[in-house]
Amino acid sequence: MSKKAPLSFVIILGAMLFALFFGAGNLIFPPMLGQMAGSNVWSANAGFLVTGVGLPLIAVASFVFSGERDLRGMSNRVNPTFGLIFTVVLYLAIGPFFAMPRTGSVSFEIGVKPLLPAADSHHLALAIFTIIFFGIACLLSLNPTRIIDVVGRVLTPLKLTFIGVLVAAALIYPIAKFEAPDASYAANAFFKGFQEGYLTLDALAAVIFGIIIVGALKDRGVEGRGALMSACAKAILIAAVLLAFIYTSLAYMGASSVGKLGVLGNGADVLAAVSSHYFGAYGSVLLGLMITVACMTTCVGLITSCSTFFHGLFPKLSYKKIAVVLAAFSALVANIGLNGLIKVSVPVLMMLYPLVIALVILTFLHPLFKGRKEVYQGVMLLTFLVSLFDGIKAAGIELTAVEHVFAEILPLYSVGLGWLLPAIVGGVGGLLVAKFTGKPEGLTARETSSDSASKTTTRVNADKGSTAGD
Repeated sequence: MSKKAPLSFVIILGAMLFALFFGAGNLIFPPMLGQMAGSNVWSANAGFLVTGVGLPLIAVASFVFSGERDLRGMSNRVNPTFGLIFTVVLYLAIGPFFAMPRTGSVSFEIGVKPLLPAADSHHLALAIFTIIFFGIACLLSLNPTRIIDVVGRVLTPLKLTFIGVLVAAALIYPIAKFEAPDASYAANAFFKGFQEGYLTLDALAAVIFGIIIVGALKDRGVEGRGALMSACAKAILIAAVLLAFIYTSLAYMGASSVGKLGVLGNGADVLAAVSSHYFGAYGSVLLGLMITVACMTTCVGLITSCSTFFHGLFPKLSYKKIAVVLAAFSALVANIGLNGLIKVSVPVLMMLYPLVIALVILTFLHPLFKGRKEVYQGVMLLTFLVSLFDGIKAAGIELTAVEHVFAEILPLYSVGLGWLLPAIVGGVGGLLVAKFTGKPEGLTARETSSDSASKTTTRVNADKGSTAGD
């Protein structure tokens, strides 16, 4: 029998959603953005909030709105083959290839490395730390039905306490006045911040975390789109307020630190220097605890989500075995270091993010064009053609002829939004093709989510008691 979620449980869900999102990148990128943006920090921060807060939380809402059981069901609206490839690539990106390893490498770089004796190399220390870090994360993830208790009730309050101490100090006692912005933020600071929000990986993980939220609500007997949307909207609002406040505070902290600390190498260095400025020797301890807990919560959520998905895809492999393999592989990848991970991930993110944004928008517009596949296919195809070249460009490969053509014909291409016009053209073109060829309307959410693959995933998850929904 359907029922409303208790307010106390919704608050816990909102806190858990915040904790799942607020991990490695969320701590290191806002302070660096503040340092580089200087006096333009507010406009840059506004752009960052769009992709770092607004987009991920809208993506969570889009999953609930879609009525689908999983991300593959949503992406199958384009094409079943696309749905499989896109979903696998997304899970690998937010899982063992980028996001999960980054939680370990950031924890080491900020929380442990400053406490070690000066040395040319800390490879051994990094190896030992990542084994311990991912070992603990794996143990916390082995029972996915307990993620609400582990993350929502235990780790989130710890995380908020540690972050709150540093943020309060920065707001009450600013280090210095804002300096002039770096050249990259002197013009179009909003759009520069908009692109920086990609690096958090949050929009890619949003739909995945949405599955956890919906699963938790269903476990409490909450059913029906209306009841689920209402409860999710409240949880999303709680997470949005927390994320926006902390991002803005961290960006302000970075912007106000340049006058005394100078422009530092990355966000990790900024956090370390600011913590030392306010709390001296105790600053490193505080920062280490804050970073480790923040990254651990995200890592637990990612291991749980990715293991559930791949268990559904390969049901002969147990959830626990997959969790162990993903944790071990992430520990291995984490040893290439933070800078290496960021360098490798940026081109992939530049290709994936526009596709995710387009899919989220299409999900909300689904009733207007009656779910016609041609609309989905037209939008996603033309979006991909532009985002592919954005990724190639981010990888340092110059395609001068293509770059010149895109810069000439695509509005907003210079600020990373060149895919918008092609997406609109693809959608209109797809709608015209569907109408002139007399193609039937698209499948409903219930029908699309009932294909054999989705059925298998759902059945396996239900049998395992997974939080990924039923």
